[in-house]
Amino acid sequence: MRILHLTKQTSLFSLLFWLMAIAPASARQLRVAIASNSSINLATSTPGIISNERGQKLGDLQPLQAVVANVNNDRIAVGKTQVTQLWVKPQSGGFVWIGDRWYRGSVRVIATKQQLLAINHVDLEQYLYSVLGSEMSPTFPAEALKAQAVAARTYALYRSQSTGNKPFDLDSTEASQVYRGLAGESNTTQAAVNDTLGQIMTYQDKPILAAFHSSSGGHTENVEDIWSSRVSYLRGVPDYDLGSPGYEWTQPFTTEQLSQILEVQQIRSISPDRISPFGSVLSLKIDGDTTKILPGRQVRTALKLRSLRFTISPTPTGYLFAGRGYGHAVGMSQWGAYYLAERGQKYPSILAHYYQGVQLSKIDNQP
Repeated sequence: MRILHLTKQTSLFSLLFWLMAIAPASARQLRVAIASNSSINLATSTPGIISNERGQKLGDLQPLQAVVANVNNDRIAVGKTQVTQLWVKPQSGGFVWIGDRWYRGSVRVIATKQQLLAINHVDLEQYLYSVLGSEMSPTFPAEALKAQAVAARTYALYRSQSTGNKPFDLDSTEASQVYRGLAGESNTTQAAVNDTLGQIMTYQDKPILAAFHSSSGGHTENVEDIWSSRVSYLRGVPDYDLGSPGYEWTQPFTTEQLSQILEVQQIRSISPDRISPFGSVLSLKIDGDTTKILPGRQVRTALKLRSLRFTISPTPTGYLFAGRGYGHAVGMSQWGAYYLAERGQKYPSILAHYYQGVQLSKIDNQP
């Protein structure tokens, strides 16, 4: 096995000791895809073991010394050993180093399509320690952090119940929830998770789709106007995000930029084609050498806009998009939660405002 000494990371070693003392009461495990590459560095903070898919030991890992796993066709090569899957498990409550950061739990690596996929098997509550600090600032009021903890826990369970044949439940990006391992943790995020241990929101005894976003720009959206089908608990409600960093924004474009991005030449006009009851642009009409009507979500992605809440004004060189909010505007507004918490609202009240008619429940301790 090729050994890499993690000299640049040894300063993190002192941080690991106090983190190791924090153990959740839950036994529910999540599978989170955390890295995909043709080559992945693997290490542990304490003595660790590498084993194959049958649990047979392949070798030992010394603390803070990494080995390199490479893809070789549909197999994983670690030194002279080749396997279809491998596990990295730290001993004595240690952590796993994958790519460029530390993670709790253990890691399974599989080979797929000339890539290695690293999947973190981690306790739900420990996972939330990181998600909370990755999705919301750890400096937010405690009640806002608790509301986020319940929403993130609910969302994780909702997603994990519909994974099908996938080898993982969630990924570590905004497509699921942002997860950065130990890098996302802080004392405040750990406290918010521990103070809401096992609490989720349910509707008809099932975890809800607990969508959340940064800020809506004054009013959240009905889910069916932004995504697909109607859900009774995701209704548009007044938001309390006035004054938040993303409440208002502008983004200028030249006509040439828009022509290239939207693939319409000789643009003469751009205007909303369909607008939601609360002001989100659901489709956009572009008139030029051809006329296109594009879904608002496609336009937002292509132009990298903060939200769908925008107006369009012509400028001498192109068009100015002036908008409000940051995100899809469905479910809980994080900045709305911030200001409600600042007003003295407790997390159950914050959640009840953004998720209509749900119950605050507690999951059992079974995986």
